[in-house]
Amino acid sequence: MTRVALFGATGRMGQAIARVLAGDRDARVVAAWAHGGDERLGLDLGELAGVGRLEVAIGVLGEIDADVVIDFTTPDGTELVATACAASGAALVSGTTGLHAAAEDALRRAAASVPVVHAPNMSVGVTLLFHLAELAASRLDDFDAEIVEMHHRHKVDAPSGTAVRLAEHVARARSLSPERALRFARSGQVGPRTADEIGVMTLRGGAVVGDHTLHLVGEGERLELTHRAMDRSIFARGAVRAAKWCVDQPPGHYGMADVLGL
Repeated sequence: MTRVALFGATGRMGQAIARVLAGDRDARVVAAWAHGGDERLGLDLGELAGVGRLEVAIGVLGEIDADVVIDFTTPDGTELVATACAASGAALVSGTTGLHAAAEDALRRAAASVPVVHAPNMSVGVTLLFHLAELAASRLDDFDAEIVEMHHRHKVDAPSGTAVRLAEHVARARSLSPERALRFARSGQVGPRTADEIGVMTLRGGAVVGDHTLHLVGEGERLELTHRAMDRSIFARGAVRAAKWCVDQPPGHYGMADVLGL
């Protein structure tokens, strides 16, 4: 039985993960944390998530007594929990996006001593999209590559981590540097599109869970690879799958492709 601690327990993803864990026979939640000052501190995680009492009160990050921590918080939260996992020996699964350099450094340091899975999108379908994108972008290397992503109006970072990762897969397939190839906005007299750029465009609105489309546009034809998330539970199921997988792995930095064996 995999013992899971949940950081970001009061958020939408945290509650979705709690619901998945409540019905999982091979994993159970043993701790739930939120940031200090959260008005839901002290509540039972199960009652907050709508699955009945789990006898796990929501607290603040402290000593870790779990096999693995699942983190869906903020870059600052990820930096904090990565350091704590390295000190305690607990594995870490993080889906936090928009990481700053300090958080990325903390993940790398943690991966030297514990298994760390970090993915901006833990959907099984998105993981396969990355794989297919590399294949298509390498075979259609003379087609223009453009990425469009759309999320709900409350999302605070743009573009999405998934869109950036998708663009990085396309760049890798074409031996391009993401730092030079990615174009996050176009406005004004920008000149004609170059062959080596990859556009990444952002849409925000309503309650869209997450849509990502790679457009590969050639002369007289266009290929579109699209993933649409219709329910946040797909990310929660992927996170729990990653948590159960990573506890048996040696220290290192992993992605969802590793979890799926791609």
